Amino acid sequence: MRLKDKVAIVTGAAQGIGAAYARGLAKEGAAVAIVDILDPTAVAKEIVGNDGRALPLVVDVSDEKQTRDMAQKVAETFGHIDILVNNAAVYGTIVRKPFEEITVEEWDKIMAVNVRGIFLCVKAVAPYMKARKRGKIVNVTSSTFFKGNENFLHYVSSKGAVVAMTRSLARELGDYNINVNAIAPGQTMSEANLKRGEETDARSLRLRLLKRRLLPEDLVGTVIYLSSSDSDMMTGQVLLVDGGTAFH
Repeated sequence: MRLKDKVAIVTGAAQGIGAAYARGLAKEGAAVAIVDILDPTAVAKEIVGNDGRALPLVVDVSDEKQTRDMAQKVAETFGHIDILVNNAAVYGTIVRKPFEEITVEEWDKIMAVNVRGIFLCVKAVAPYMKARKRGKIVNVTSSTFFKGNENFLHYVSSKGAVVAMTRSLARELGDYNINVNAIAPGQTMSEANLKRGEETDARSLRLRLLKRRLLPEDLVGTVIYLSSSDSDMMTGQVLLVDGGTAFH
């Protein structure tokens, strides 16, 4: 197991892609904190039922005190923090519309979670990684950043910010042997995308070079790679996992 004795935090892990990441990390031997604004108990129980270690935590990642308390609780429970997967994001509830119709409230809600949430989680976890002079931070951006999807300015902009933070944090944390990388999934058939319907799925399939649905499980191997010693000499990078709809 590549992550034996490691401790990971996965945000947005109560369902969908985040839950798949958490299960994958646990299967590789990591103790996993399942963090979400929704109740993550079911995923934690599933991992424990499969002889893994898991800690469910209800956290609003846009709240600084809650993210500080999250990091402290994980460190107290498991002894240290090795891996942070910043997956939490506003996506499934977004209404696509021309940028002139996006309200300030809609813009701020997305930025609060998708951008400030990552900033606060890294800020909370970094001291624990710095103390041990090692760590892996995996940010979740999106292939939409590389494609510039129309009528989606608030979301695409937030995911562009994730790429910028990944590169800047890699430079700031490199001296502490902390790797900061990102995964950029394409449209994945999670609960959020299933709600968007068959038309959205069909459009993605037409554009994809590999002609099948992208599933949450297709992303897990990349996150494990970025969380393990296999990626020790890689930092500040973005890996596209989208079946070939975008290039960079």
